[in-house]
Amino acid sequence: MISREAIVRGYNRGNYTVGAPTAPHWGGRTVAPASETSTGLQTDVVHVPAETLEQLAATSDEIVAARDEIIAGTRDWWARSMIAETSGEPATPEAVIVRVSTVEQVQGVLRIASAASIPVTVSAGRSNVTGAALPLRGGIVLDVCGLDRFIGFDDSSQIVEVEAGMFGDLFETRIQEEFGMTTGHWPSSFAISTVGGWVACRGAGQLSTRYGKIEDMVFGLDVVLADGTLITVGDAGRAAVGPDLMQLFVGSEGTLGVIVRVRLKLHRLPDYGAAVAYGFRTFAEGLDACRRILQAGATPAALRLYDELESGVQFGHADLNVLLIADEGPRGLVDAGLDIARRECREIGGAVLDGDAIFERWLDTRYLTGKSSEGFTPGPGFVSDTLEMIARWRDLPAIYDEVVAALSAVPGTLAGSAHQSHAYVDSACLYFSLRGDVEPERRADWYRRAWDAANAVLLRYGATLSHHHGIGLLRGDYMRDSLGAGYSVLEQVKRTLDPQNILNPGKLGLPL
Repeated sequence: MISREAIVRGYNRGNYTVGAPTAPHWGGRTVAPASETSTGLQTDVVHVPAETLEQLAATSDEIVAARDEIIAGTRDWWARSMIAETSGEPATPEAVIVRVSTVEQVQGVLRIASAASIPVTVSAGRSNVTGAALPLRGGIVLDVCGLDRFIGFDDSSQIVEVEAGMFGDLFETRIQEEFGMTTGHWPSSFAISTVGGWVACRGAGQLSTRYGKIEDMVFGLDVVLADGTLITVGDAGRAAVGPDLMQLFVGSEGTLGVIVRVRLKLHRLPDYGAAVAYGFRTFAEGLDACRRILQAGATPAALRLYDELESGVQFGHADLNVLLIADEGPRGLVDAGLDIARRECREIGGAVLDGDAIFERWLDTRYLTGKSSEGFTPGPGFVSDTLEMIARWRDLPAIYDEVVAALSAVPGTLAGSAHQSHAYVDSACLYFSLRGDVEPERRADWYRRAWDAANAVLLRYGATLSHHHGIGLLRGDYMRDSLGAGYSVLEQVKRTLDPQNILNPGKLGLPL
């Protein structure tokens, strides 16, 4: 039997500082001298005038302007940022970090920025892997980690209110220990991401099939607009009062407003858990098993299928496509759901594996995929990244085959692989890993070509570009083709809420 303690233990196996943003590890590499070809990402940089700095200092807790502190304080986990920094040209060295700890300070900073037409990029844990919090035009980096207060808990409705800067591990620990509750939200970045960041990037946790994505968990938000106005959206279980304005800000990545307070729907802590596992001859067979399990009515907390390459790396089963099915909650519901899973897997011909052993291996190895290749020692030209997307079940087998083939066709690619990480009745998320090894000066070129090749497949099938990592800067160039005529609606919303384009310019594919 698996337990919530086992799941938490898996998250505590990382080398994280509790409740704080953590800079990426660069593998021991020293920063290279600046290359002849620029790898930095800033353009048309806006510098904050001295008089504006004085106003900001009077409004905030702290101003940080030293270049080395800006580099460290804007660094994220995006592969492209790492390429820039290890090429001797940090991605975003020009900005001023403004640290705040109250909603009123956030309003004051935005009023100052609006009056002076200075860009503002919201920053917290900086765990994002798409460049969403990089200050592309410099200006102000608004560090909201100081907004970390626990506001209250409505036990009758199971709704908690918290400020947006509270880190996920501290938040989950508190609601578990004090109230016996959980969000069920367990992203890979759990210990280095904030509650507001979860909402702003429309994230998903590894148990989303049971608990939903973050947009399913949010009950209400307080948001500060570009001119400093504070608004409240949501706060209704269900409503018929026009479009859902709350969902406009969920996933907006700081381009439409600054999320300062979040109200989330919670669940009682589970008291029972169990896991089963099966091996399939092909990835397509495993996908069919996942589809059948969900469409038969089961909703396991984790339903994760790994292709042969990843099954070999993680579970020592290089000849199988391993499917892990794990659930938690009331014993009756869990056992009934796993009975459905067993039946569907047997009917397709899945080989029974040791579910408890696979689950334990998953806790140990789930972050290894994409970080290395069998028999290969990474050198200075090694690049790895992940690409997650979502599409209908009918298209997923072909998308898997074609994306892996497209990645493999890019010169310098070591391997492309995937697992199915989040699944629903109608569709599922494939989480691709891409690895390349090229001359160090060619890393940025290989990286862009690999992403272009993979996304060309997704656009051809009409698949959704991202399931939970978001758009940021990484996917911006594909947004117009992906949204079609709907892209102009996004542009109009942005112009209406942020007419000066000061909020996180250049993200979501929107103009700088």
